[in-house]
Amino acid sequence: MFFASRIIRSVLLPLMLFASLLSGGGLAAHAQSTQTPLPPAVKPDPNAPSAPPEEPIINLLDREPEPLFSDTLVPYAPARSVTTDVLEGLDQGALYLMAKLTPDSSPLNDGLIWRIYSETTNTDGRLQLVATSQGGDAEFRLDPGTYLVHTAYGFAQATNRIVIGKEVQSKMLTLNAGGIKFGAALKDGEDLDDRIVSFDIYGMDFDERGERDLIASNVKPGSILRLSADTYHVVSRYGDVNAVVRADIQVLPGKLTEATIFHKAADITLKLVNERGGEAIANTTWSVLSPGGDIVVEATGAFPDFVLAEGEYEAIARNNGRTYLHTFEVAPGEDREVEVVTSMAELASQEETVSSN
Repeated sequence: MFFASRIIRSVLLPLMLFASLLSGGGLAAHAQSTQTPLPPAVKPDPNAPSAPPEEPIINLLDREPEPLFSDTLVPYAPARSVTTDVLEGLDQGALYLMAKLTPDSSPLNDGLIWRIYSETTNTDGRLQLVATSQGGDAEFRLDPGTYLVHTAYGFAQATNRIVIGKEVQSKMLTLNAGGIKFGAALKDGEDLDDRIVSFDIYGMDFDERGERDLIASNVKPGSILRLSADTYHVVSRYGDVNAVVRADIQVLPGKLTEATIFHKAADITLKLVNERGGEAIANTTWSVLSPGGDIVVEATGAFPDFVLAEGEYEAIARNNGRTYLHTFEVAPGEDREVEVVTSMAELASQEETVSSN
């Protein structure tokens, strides 16, 4: 009996150990099959209060470094099939971007241009454009590495460096930008929006040549420019001669500044005539001089037309080998014709009037 019981125990013990191993392996396999992947990172809530991110993007440049950046735009439209998307996604990171004008404003839904550049340069010494997106928010899939994110909203721009891994990142960018709406008028308030008026916008700083940085040129009245919050030097031109007004205008973040420039000028048409109210003489060459004798503008024709700033001028008309002079004044907003008379009687009466004054 004793011998038989030993045999039974020697047989049952290995069987029990084998069954235990089978049971443990089945539990492990069952646990592995029921494990679920981690959910992806959530996108930022546009309605959530603005708070500084744990790892904020460092603002590097206020403006895009044009000499380094490529002008060729490559649309971001990667082609992925359903079967390869998961495998490729494991080797890339996801970047979700949104932008606001101010920390307290709502995210912008339109008007943004996002450009992603590789930090390394190509053979031409330019930064390689990797992807671009237009509209509001943007989402990119990028290989791990360091990139420059350039954001443009009109003329408001910012460039930031970001390091991409294989995770999902969400960034909210504050542009700190506003806008200017341009208008022009005469001294008495008459609107000049339908006249030949333009605006040039410069930065406040001077370069080594003593020139300001030109931001935008030939802007028409009624236009709205999106600009970074700052003070700008604005030059308004009425006509093409000397009716120029300059002003420094401040742009506030999240605000639209309406800037109206008042001009003291008038539209003047010159005529060389044989008598008052007579027909204009063709093939006449004109010079308009300042009181100091400097040439303000020159032209050829029977009806030269200029916009001149307020002040006193001298018109010189040359025709058929003869020269005629006439002094006239320009009053703000008083557009008119100025006649230069060739008759000796008229010239004599003008000389008497001048000498009596």
